[in-house]
Amino acid sequence: MGGTSAAPASRCTLATIAREANVSVPTVSKVLNGHSDVAPTTRAQVERLLTLHGYQRPRVPRRTSRRGDLLDLVINELDSAWALEILTGVEEVAEEVNMSLVVSAVHNRASLTRRWLDSLISRGSQGAILVLSELAEEQRAELSRRTLPFVVVDGVSLPPPEVPSVGATNFGGGYAATEHLLALGHRRIGVIGGPEQMLCTRARVAGYRAALEAAGLPACRELVRYGDFHHSGGLAAAQRLLALPEPPTAIFAGSDQQATGVYEAVRQIGRSIPHDVSVVGFDDLNFAQWTAPPLTTVRQPLREMGGTAARTLLRIIGGQRLDTHRIELATTLVRRESTAPPPA
Repeated sequence: MGGTSAAPASRCTLATIAREANVSVPTVSKVLNGHSDVAPTTRAQVERLLTLHGYQRPRVPRRTSRRGDLLDLVINELDSAWALEILTGVEEVAEEVNMSLVVSAVHNRASLTRRWLDSLISRGSQGAILVLSELAEEQRAELSRRTLPFVVVDGVSLPPPEVPSVGATNFGGGYAATEHLLALGHRRIGVIGGPEQMLCTRARVAGYRAALEAAGLPACRELVRYGDFHHSGGLAAAQRLLALPEPPTAIFAGSDQQATGVYEAVRQIGRSIPHDVSVVGFDDLNFAQWTAPPLTTVRQPLREMGGTAARTLLRIIGGQRLDTHRIELATTLVRRESTAPPPA
């Protein structure tokens, strides 16, 4: 057979190029759009990968509407596998309908959020997908005033009923993780949540408490800790749990990144997983199967959440009526080797 052909553009996303080049998605976007503020070596590497994958910018047909063929994704940060999964889901749907995607990372900074809002209106975006820790009331009102459609993906709190949103069954995931540990024989189970004010954190901890209650066990306050969803947050919270006079024999972490911090805390005190301490994470990010031991975790369908948010936004843009304004996708427990019966 004579030679190889480039991969179809539909199979390659900006997130794919960013991962292979070890750069951010905005950097790839700058190369695509001819921006000058990219190092020559980085530009050459990105352009090589774009050519290798046969990436082509979507051809956008002319329309007579007052807004262009753009969708916006506004997200707190893009430096995590969690965020890239959501981005990939949104990007795949945008490419299916030949629409361009503009990505903005605001890093929880009000000034960047304000700047994004102004630029979104000026460039004529058709709508926005918002993955923010919090959407302020004034921002929501501004979007509504300008009749700009938007969909929220898991925020701090449940948005008003009239605001379209996409999330996951966080309560069910917390319940399933705790129920799994109870079935193995654990009775002293710690939990580490993310920021306490976040909706997903509250739901996962509520699921944990409900599973303990169903088993006739108390939810001890000393076994419930909060932090952030990163490695450092999991490490600090696990250190406090393992320093208790009667430490837990199992820990349910609110994210896979937190779970890696739990692994480190267990290692620091000379214990092992799962022989001494069982660990369950949340998200099922791509590295979870490669940890040592492979991590038992609750799979959150992040890519599907991004895709569902994009499809919901397109339905609103197309004038279709939504069957429901709140969509929750199912979480599932993925059993691997980080959980076992408690030590005798």
